Amino acid sequence: MYASKAEHGKVVPTWNYTAVHACGPVEFFEEAERLFEIVSRLTRIHEVSRSLPWSVTDAPEAYIHAQIRGINGIRPPVVSLQGKCKMSQNRPAADRNGVKQGLGDSGSPTDQIVSDMIFG
Repeated sequence: MYASKAEHGKVVPTWNYTAVHACGPVEFFEEAERLFEIVSRLTRIHEVSRSLPWSVTDAPEAYIHAQIRGINGIRPPVVSLQGKCKMSQNRPAADRNGVKQGLGDSGSPTDQIVSDMIFG
């Protein structure tokens, strides 16, 4: 994918990535009502796109409460964020364009997302 490979061959494969590092104190909790609300909210978020979305209230109440007792809640309030993005910006424009095209031509949805993140 690197144009410079054809010119001089002095290239090695590398991988593009993005990363976020979140820092902050962690709060642990076990209150059943709070856990029930969080599990219900997460369920709504992840089930909404289904033709027949499942709801926490679809299961027997005693069963759900027993399941909630097995959950340890964690809340990590974010105090700071550090982001890093390596998207071939260390390569010449011709190489970036080759990587962008190669990933864009891939059948992998992830490759196509990464392709869109590379500036030509």
